[in-house]
Amino acid sequence: MTLVQLEYIVAVDLYRSFVLAAEKCFVTQPTLSMQIQKLEETLGAKLFDRSRQPVTPTEIGIQIIEQAKNILAESAKLKELISIQKGEIKGELKVGIIPTIAPYLLPKLIPVFTNKYPELKLQVWELTTEQIVQQLKTGLLNCGVLSTPLEESSLSETPLFYENFVAYLCKGSPHLKKKSIVAEDIDPAELWLLNEGHCMRNQVMNMCNLKRTVNEERNFEYNTGSIETLKRMVDLNQGITILPELSLADFSSRQLDRVRYFKNPEPVREISIITHRNFLKQSAIKAFQDEILSIIPKQMRSTKKKEVMEIYR
Repeated sequence: MTLVQLEYIVAVDLYRSFVLAAEKCFVTQPTLSMQIQKLEETLGAKLFDRSRQPVTPTEIGIQIIEQAKNILAESAKLKELISIQKGEIKGELKVGIIPTIAPYLLPKLIPVFTNKYPELKLQVWELTTEQIVQQLKTGLLNCGVLSTPLEESSLSETPLFYENFVAYLCKGSPHLKKKSIVAEDIDPAELWLLNEGHCMRNQVMNMCNLKRTVNEERNFEYNTGSIETLKRMVDLNQGITILPELSLADFSSRQLDRVRYFKNPEPVREISIITHRNFLKQSAIKAFQDEILSIIPKQMRSTKKKEVMEIYR
């Protein structure tokens, strides 16, 4: 039994295909199949049902693959201990980040981070919360940046900052006469929302106490995953949308005039670094976390806002 054989069965389980698993492991499909067959002979058990498409693990295969993941993780920790001892930050760091954070964090973060750690290859994907959670569990990502809490027992959450939600109003809105607003001021028929699958959509609906989807209030259905599109809809049409505070950084003075904060208790979301409980790349993730905190305004790092967050869950 070898670590390479364990890597191969984990890959087949992940991709549910011998051909794709071989491609991802940079070997030929016959080589991968032969090594898995040798492992099965050593163990005296079939690990995969090859008659089914996609390929699925057998009952005993599921248990052995889980144990293989643990062994591979512990093996990788040996190399990481050496890197930590040497103070090295290199290799790869695979990060998932939700689309309502990425455009406002990454442009400032990536150039500084990659220059500071030239031996570390940073790979970033914009994904939904559900996708990030799934890929952390399967080992495709090292960490995620998203809104918490998740209440996932297999994942660890490290809060980074607390971000207010603000209202962005169209020209001529009667609410522009107010210094601040309350959730009850928002007419569901005028509210532009992100589409299903974005956690921020659910947060806004809870905040505004919406019992039905906004599209039911209109004679057309509009779906977008972009906060920038929501801003444009308000700019060029009518209505109101809810934005995360970081998105205001590039606003013009005219646009800022149409932003209204909410009265206390202000709606807020917690943004955290998420890792698997048996995570690797500790030094790289800590460096990534520290770099995020260095560009976040100090007032957004206040844990006092956490108490308010619970009100709008």
